[in-house]
Amino acid sequence: MTNTLVVVAHPDLSNSRINAAWYKALLGQPGVTVIDLYGRYPDGRIDIAAEQQLIEAHERIVLQFPMQWYNCPALLKQWIDDVFADGWAYGSGKAVAGKTLSIAVSTWSKASDYQAQGRYGRTLEELTSPFEVLAFRIDMHYRPGYFLSGIGDIGDDDLRDNAEKYRHYITAFEYQYSVDMA
Repeated sequence: MTNTLVVVAHPDLSNSRINAAWYKALLGQPGVTVIDLYGRYPDGRIDIAAEQQLIEAHERIVLQFPMQWYNCPALLKQWIDDVFADGWAYGSGKAVAGKTLSIAVSTWSKASDYQAQGRYGRTLEELTSPFEVLAFRIDMHYRPGYFLSGIGDIGDDDLRDNAEKYRHYITAFEYQYSVDMA
């Protein structure tokens, strides 16, 4: 079985509906380690060595977050900057080479907004392409992300179904692309 690390980066997971449901769907799954980044580092001081050891113990890394201003939350960006360091992830170090990186992203806007002709004139793949380039830069494989858009319009039953699909995406690593609920 392949080990997967899911780094959940929601600034207020206790008040999240979507990311909290995804988080709970993964708890206790064999081969899956789930961490709450903001819960681990409320002061923003990241234990780089501990995070690097955690990554080294897993073959797949998934970064889960709500999109904020077309990017990831600040602590996740800091985590990436600090943890994927020169001499460890690239340069003279290749600790993550051959591992797989993926993302799981929730957005308030509808999926139709993330089309070439949509409200933002960009797809989610385009907006999240820095994560793919990150993987390329540090010799990781990139797996297309899991996206859920229009989260304000999702009912409880649909959220339960989506959380189950997300669990399958993480555990089977087979799910492809987007779920458009709105």
